[in-house]
Amino acid sequence: MTRLVGLPWRWLAAALVVFAALALLHPIDHDESQYVAAALLSAQGELPYRDYAYLQTPLQPLVFAPIAWAAGWHAWLALRLANALLGVCILGCVWRAAREAGAGAGAALATAGLLGACDILLFSLSTARNDALPAAFLAAALIPIGRAERDGATQGSAVLVGVLLAAAAAAKLSYALPALAYGGYALFDRRHRPVSVLLGAMPVAGLVAWFWALAPAAFVFETITFPAVAPAEFYADRPWKLSLLGKAIDSLKFLALGPALLALVAIRKRLWRPDVLTVLLGAGLVAALLPLPTWRQYLLPALPPLFVLLALEWQRARPARWMRVAAAVSVGAGLAPTLIEAAQSRGATSLLAAVGEGRAIALALDQAGVRGPVATLSPQFLGATHALPDRRFATGPFYFRSHALLPAPREAAMHLVSADRLVGLDQAPPAAILVGGEGGWSSGDATLDARLERWALMRHYRAVPIASARFRLYVR
Repeated sequence: MTRLVGLPWRWLAAALVVFAALALLHPIDHDESQYVAAALLSAQGELPYRDYAYLQTPLQPLVFAPIAWAAGWHAWLALRLANALLGVCILGCVWRAAREAGAGAGAALATAGLLGACDILLFSLSTARNDALPAAFLAAALIPIGRAERDGATQGSAVLVGVLLAAAAAAKLSYALPALAYGGYALFDRRHRPVSVLLGAMPVAGLVAWFWALAPAAFVFETITFPAVAPAEFYADRPWKLSLLGKAIDSLKFLALGPALLALVAIRKRLWRPDVLTVLLGAGLVAALLPLPTWRQYLLPALPPLFVLLALEWQRARPARWMRVAAAVSVGAGLAPTLIEAAQSRGATSLLAAVGEGRAIALALDQAGVRGPVATLSPQFLGATHALPDRRFATGPFYFRSHALLPAPREAAMHLVSADRLVGLDQAPPAAILVGGEGGWSSGDATLDARLERWALMRHYRAVPIASARFRLYVR
C-alpha cells in the first residue's frame, strides 16, 4: 500500500518540473493581461468592480494577490508558476478521485498521465490565465464526491464539496453549471448530503454577493453582459467563428489535441447510464459549448470527470491493443502544439524573454521619474517594474477594442476606456503610456496600440529611450 501511495508523488514531482518548464517557455499571450493586472492591483488593496474592471468572477485576484505581492518584480513569473503547480494538483486530485471511485492504482495513474498530455490542460497551466484555479477546485471536489458515491460521505466532506464547487464558480463563471448540476443530482441522491453541500457553498456565494453589492452595475456588466455580447461584436467580420458548424469543428479539434476525444470514445457506453460523474461531464461540456466562439480552455471543466470515468472504464476492462496505440498517438497530438510553439518562438517570445523586456521597461520608467500609474494594453509587463497599471487599462485590450458597449459616463464610472473614446483620458491623463506589447507576437492586434500611441503623440507626451526593440514609452 505504501508503494502504491508513494508512486504518484514521484510522477507528480516529474510533472511539476515539466509544467514549470512549459510556464517559462510558453509564448506570451495577451490573454494574460487582465489576470496579471488584477493580481497586481488587488495586491495593493484595490478590489475588482469597485476599483478596477475585471471581466470574470472575483475569486482569482483575491487568491493570487498575495502571490503577486510576495513576488514583487517577478509577479508574472510567479503567477505562471502558480498555475503550473495547480496543474500538478489537478493531476493528483484526478488520480485520488479515481481511486476513491474504485479504480486501481495503475488505471488511475495511466489516466491522470493522459490528462496531463491534453493540449487543453497544457495551455491553461502554461499561462497566467484563470483556468487552472477553478479546474483544481473542481478536481479536488471529485475526491469527496467519489467517496459519497460509495456511501462514504460525512457532513464535513459534503460541506467541503460545496466550498470547492462554489469556489470554482467564483473563480470562473462557466464552472457554475457543473456546480449547479451536482447540486441538482445531490437532491435526488441523498448520499451526497445536499443540505451540507449548500451550507458549504453559502460562504463563497456570500463573498460573490458582497462584490456585487459593492458595485452592482459594474459587476453585472463585467461578469455577465460583456462576455455575452463582446464576442459577437469582435467576430462580426468572421461570422463563421460564431456558427454552430464552426463551434463543432473547433470543439472536436481541441478535444483531438490530446487523449480527451479518445477518452470520450472509450466511455461512450457509460454515458447511457448516468451517474454523478457523467452528470458533471455533461455539465462541463455544455458549459464549454455555450460561449461563442469555443476556445480550448473552455473545455477544461469537462476533463477531470472525463478522465476519472476513463479510469473506471479501464478498471472494468483492460483497454484493447488498438486503444493503447491510439492513446500513444493522442499523447503526441496533445504535446505537439506546445512543443511547436516553444520551438518556433526560440525563447524570443517566451516568459524568459518577457523578464528581460520588463527590466528594460523598469529602467526606462525609473530614469524618467515616473511615479504614477502607466496606461498600457499589456499590463502584465508591469509586473517586472515598480509601476502599477492605470486602472482604466486593467482589462488589457479586451474592453479597449470594443465599440459602444457602454455610454461614455458609464465607461468612466466603471474605470474603463475604449479606443473610440480616448478623449476621456484628457480628464485624468496617465503619467506614462507604454505601447508595443499588443501585436502578432503576443496574439494581439498592433493597431490597438497604434491608437493609444497616436493619442500620446497628439498630447505631446515625451518619448523616452528604452532598451527594447518592441516597446515604446511616452511620459507626460
